[in-house]
Parts: sequence; structure tokens; C-alpha cells
Amino acid sequence: MTDEMMSLQALLEKSSDTDLLREMIGFAAHRLMELEVESLTGAAHGERSADRITHRNGYRDRDWETRAGTVELRIPKLQGRGRSNRHRRCR
Repeated sequence: MTDEMMSLQALLEKSSDTDLLREMIGFAAHRLMELEVESLTGAAHGERSADRITHRNGYRDRDWETRAGTVELRIPKLQGRGRSNRHRRCR
């Protein structure tokens, strides 16, 4: 988890508040998706476990339009499962 943490100083050096907000939204969304995938697979990323239900199968890229601007997301894919309703794009 420490590899994924952004240093506060690096965030504060961003050029505007909008950039800071966009980075925070992206970081929070990424962490929430990782936690959800961990619960769906039964193991953390790279962890070997007998309780594992399924495996990760890469990521798909998606741009998320927010009021703060476009946030680039990497949405985890799972092997052997169709798209979950939680990961479908709202129409």
C-alpha cells in the first residue's frame, strides 16, 4: 500500500486546486476498485491463497468525466466472469 500512497508534498506542488482534486478522485476511485476486486477474488493482488475464487485478467482503461475534469481510470478485469453490474458504464 505504501507504493500507492502519494506524498502530500507532491500533491501540494500541483499547479491548481482542480489538478489536486482530480488526482484525489482518481486515487480514491482506484483504491475502492482494488478493495472491491480483492473481495471478489478472495485474495489481494499477487497473493497466493487457497481461498481464491477467481483471478485478475488485466485492466481496461476508461476516462471518467467529473466536474473537476477527466480522470483516467484503470478498471480491473476478472478472469472467467462476465462484467459485473458495478463495473458497467452508466448510460
